[in-house]
Amino acid sequence: MLDTGVVVTGMRSPGGASAELLRRMRRQEITAVASVAQALEYEAVCRRPEHRTAAGLTLRDVDIFVDAVIAMMEPVKSHYLWRPQLRDPNDELVLEAAINGRAQMLVTFNRKDFEGAARFGIAIVSPGDALRRLTQ
Repeated sequence: MLDTGVVVTGMRSPGGASAELLRRMRRQEITAVASVAQALEYEAVCRRPEHRTAAGLTLRDVDIFVDAVIAMMEPVKSHYLWRPQLRDPNDELVLEAAINGRAQMLVTFNRKDFEGAARFGIAIVSPGDALRRLTQ
């Protein structure tokens, strides 16, 4: 499971760990999951002018990028509402998709925001930590 910040960072910085995770998804070395709500959030945040400008992409380019990212992910239907589990209600949809998608890892830059996820057996890791775990 990729938090929105990881997808945005992968778009903005093609040389970093977040972009490498996206490349590994494209090569089918890893599988990521996303709910419809999460996919809509990826789209909304990636389309923000500050992210488009930083990535040097047009709105059409961003739409192609987001469509490709979403197409590589396994869709998750939310069968159970696990809320509330976290302090920030905006993070609940991410955790909910990770739980329902049986994700092993939730990759985020905001690990402290997902402290409640540990009880579900989901490792909360940064993009760099995720890559290290994948190469072990």
